[in-house]
Amino acid sequence: MSSFKNVFESYDWNTLEQEIYAVEAEQVRAVLDKEKVALEDFKVLIAPAAKPFIEEMAQRSNALTKKRFGTTIQMYIPLYLSNECQNICTYCGFSMDNKIKRKTLTDVEILKEVEHIKSLGYDHVLLVTGEANRSVGIDYLKNAIALIRPYFSNISIEVQPLEQEEYEVLRQAGLYAVLVYQETYHKATYKMHHPKGKKSNFDYRLETPDRLGRAGIHKIGIGALFGLEDWRVDSFFTALHLKYLQKTYWKTKYAISFPRLRPHEGELQPKVEMTDADLVQLICAYRILDEDVELSMSTRESEVFRNHIIPLGITSISAESKTNPGGYTVEKESLEQFEICDERSTAEITEMIHSQGYDVIWKDWDRNFTIGF
Repeated sequence: MSSFKNVFESYDWNTLEQEIYAVEAEQVRAVLDKEKVALEDFKVLIAPAAKPFIEEMAQRSNALTKKRFGTTIQMYIPLYLSNECQNICTYCGFSMDNKIKRKTLTDVEILKEVEHIKSLGYDHVLLVTGEANRSVGIDYLKNAIALIRPYFSNISIEVQPLEQEEYEVLRQAGLYAVLVYQETYHKATYKMHHPKGKKSNFDYRLETPDRLGRAGIHKIGIGALFGLEDWRVDSFFTALHLKYLQKTYWKTKYAISFPRLRPHEGELQPKVEMTDADLVQLICAYRILDEDVELSMSTRESEVFRNHIIPLGITSISAESKTNPGGYTVEKESLEQFEICDERSTAEITEMIHSQGYDVIWKDWDRNFTIGF
């Protein structure tokens, strides 16, 4: 059975790191002169040597994004269902060792949150939970999806990794997309930040997108949490993962997200800083590598940064996010998973996007299109 693990194990972290940092300006120039770049070229575009070329990369990223997506930005919003978690993760406010009040929404509370979200205009919702199989396992998720399906054309989840059969059940219930981040592809660092719980199993998490692909999930989102390890090497492994998935599960759509460590209960400091300029370079590099992949930006980032990133390759963006269960209407003071940075309203974000000449898209897919597939 096909697995990314076999591809992953054929690469060495330290060798890749050396190759990326050894890139010289002439190599960057040669890659940017190409009409089509390959995975090996991606290492060049994310190297320190590519920093002086960011403006040129940004212009190319803008052109490629407009060619494929036009001047549109998809809007989505997260709906946190639970902060219960059975893992210890050093960077997350929901970590099991944090002594916080735990909350899991009931059906009535979910619908109350949905009512508020719909009043803002959203048709794409991302359901988020901690990783707790007993309290927010497959039965809870299936019920939540069935409960909100009449209100949204697009339902995504970011929850604990599941088995292929469980993903198939959720797809039949109305699930469209699944986001699952490896956090870091450095195995030793991964273990250090995930010392206890099912999430400590690096290989099981690594092979989750394979299970998603075999289950026929319509869209898979992947990425790394920047700050745990060298962002350049982690990003290469993410690109490697993307290209493997695209080749193996070619009917599926893919998305990349760019989370940077944000303040939370526990206050882990980033091991490696990723500057705003670094993040711009990375976003442009992904777009130059792949003009079809969706690139998503959350409210983790600042107002100024999100304002400037709109023309540079991003295709979807969240707004007015609450990262605590019940945060919109039910229990506004429950603990957040992390602090958001851009706290502007949906109306303000919409106006910002329009002011840059882009259209806001609330709905670009309908489940009726996939009936029979």
